[in-house]
Amino acid sequence: MNQVNIRREGRAGRMTLTRPEALNALSHEMSLQIEAALRSWAEDPEVALVVLDAEGDKAFCAGGDIREMYDTGRAGDYAYGRTFWRDEYRMNALMAEYPKPVVSFLNGFVMGGGVGVGCHASHRVVGESARIAMPECGIGLVPDVGGSLLLARSPGRLGAYLGLTGARMGPGDAIHAGFADHYLPEAGWEAAKAALCETGTTAPLLKAARPAPVSRLAENQDYIDALFASGTLPGIRAALSEESGDDIADRALKALETGCPLSMAATLELLERLHGEEDIRKALSLEFRFTARAMEHGDFIEGIRAQIIDRDRKPRWRHGLDVTPETVSAMLAPLEQDLTFDAP
Repeated sequence: MNQVNIRREGRAGRMTLTRPEALNALSHEMSLQIEAALRSWAEDPEVALVVLDAEGDKAFCAGGDIREMYDTGRAGDYAYGRTFWRDEYRMNALMAEYPKPVVSFLNGFVMGGGVGVGCHASHRVVGESARIAMPECGIGLVPDVGGSLLLARSPGRLGAYLGLTGARMGPGDAIHAGFADHYLPEAGWEAAKAALCETGTTAPLLKAARPAPVSRLAENQDYIDALFASGTLPGIRAALSEESGDDIADRALKALETGCPLSMAATLELLERLHGEEDIRKALSLEFRFTARAMEHGDFIEGIRAQIIDRDRKPRWRHGLDVTPETVSAMLAPLEQDLTFDAP
């Protein structure tokens, strides 16, 4: 069954995710379909831009379809997961480096794999329902699909806060943190899409955009920067504990105490290595080193068991918050077959 509706409308290439019953979770096949469409349109003179959206009002894309990764990994087969991530990350890089404008309309949940599809577009539109997050540390991964680069570019210490806690961003927060560009109330989306298709330019979108809603992250930027200033898990935990009774600190502390320590420590290392970086390929390559090892040497299978399969919310992580730098470095060390970006 086709899970992405790919077609031409006027001057635009259109892609619509069509799994609303699954919150448009990104499957392996969807990644391949999106990549193929992007490659076919790149040299097509009749396609001036690409418009990307999704069916349903609950989610643009709530993450990757990871059930098969869990099933195969639990059986000791790590090849499927690695192939999934290789193909997905190649598509993410193509999206970020695309030679034509790509306009994504982000509504509802936009998490994990959804960020990789929608938040590397050149023009990222959020509506009032948008809830964007990178919650991978809660399942034994790191913020991937190029999300580590977006987090590294976020102002101050927001990248560490968002990456470690998986906190959800509303539309104003997403624009402030660099995950979106334009705010447009969702009632105006269909008219904006029609204008994009008709004109083949982004001018109608820029004209229709409205001022972004207030950002709670922006209002609390200095406070969050102070809480996450140490750059280490024990240091951040100590700072959060000292602020007991504050909503932001309490929520962050709870996330820190329940998230995967190996993933959180590796996330901090990724942010450090990617500070000032512009090349998404470097971020994706580092992410792949971790995800390729996450089932065999990390906590991914246990994280999925606790959060998705058994839903007991009681993962048994391999490490504590004192996970060593050597352990983190081993997860990010070069692989025998590092990620490549050549067309399949």
